[in-house]
Amino acid sequence: MKIVVLNDFPEEIADYITRSVPLANFCFYHSDQLDTIPADIMSAAEILYTTGPLPDRAKVPNLKWVQAHSAGVDHLVNHPLFNSQAGLKGNGIQLTTASGVHAINIAEYILMMMLALAHKLPVAFQLMNRAEWGEKSLFMPRELHGATAGIVGYGAIGRQTAQLCRNLGMRVLAMRRTAPETQGQVTFYAPERLKEFLGECDYVALTLPLTSVSRHLIDAAALAAMKHSACLINISRGDIVDEVAMIAALQTGRLASAALDVFAREPLPLDSPLWHMDNVIVTPHIAGITPNYGRRAAELFVDNLHRYIAGDPLVNNVDFARGY
Repeated sequence: MKIVVLNDFPEEIADYITRSVPLANFCFYHSDQLDTIPADIMSAAEILYTTGPLPDRAKVPNLKWVQAHSAGVDHLVNHPLFNSQAGLKGNGIQLTTASGVHAINIAEYILMMMLALAHKLPVAFQLMNRAEWGEKSLFMPRELHGATAGIVGYGAIGRQTAQLCRNLGMRVLAMRRTAPETQGQVTFYAPERLKEFLGECDYVALTLPLTSVSRHLIDAAALAAMKHSACLINISRGDIVDEVAMIAALQTGRLASAALDVFAREPLPLDSPLWHMDNVIVTPHIAGITPNYGRRAAELFVDNLHRYIAGDPLVNNVDFARGY
């Protein structure tokens, strides 16, 4: 079984993968070396691990499974590799994601942003940079305890975020496509109740994949349904939010604040008003960065390799009809 790995794994992690499945034939390449891989290796490859680059279907006639290094695969699902001329989604190839690998650090990022905005950290930094001793009234906080956190998308990141919020005494609501009305201490809403859901929340965290259904899910109407005092946190994909409508809501006070790690265009253009808004925290798509990402991704890959060999269902298998 030949496995091509297109990722810059450090040597110790590559060794861990190789030792874990000793009967497999691994071929490791850097993430930018797809076009340099010999044709005989690609034609024999049964499994491909990739950070994003994908080959033409004709070059990989024996390919059965692609493991993505990322949790989001909106940039992969419509690639010609997975779309046959007959219109068969997947084209006979399984696609799995790295969902769950960065749930811990992204949940911490979301909680950090809630605390930063609740306790006026941007104001503190602005005054510090000007060497000004601000009035205490500028720092009157909003306590998270007793506030309502709304999580749109309840996968690994959403579940980890819910746990942290509950630990701080927050009420937690979550929206997902299928779920019981209540589960533990979380109350669930169906997507058709979006506006009702948003109207309940003090903090709204977007942790769902980008699909044709979720694109611009948070539009002008959704923003209008939110509390004026609410905070929006987006770590998923920029296009889930109508950025123009969000900027208008932030500028007019219709939305109190936002913490944004993803944008419609990246890098965020220099002329974007978001750079200069006192009620916005901008970070450059870094919420998913963690020193443990490579190890966790490798462990997930090895687990899936063992499942593949045993003929068991793979973890994080993409449903091409849904797009995730």
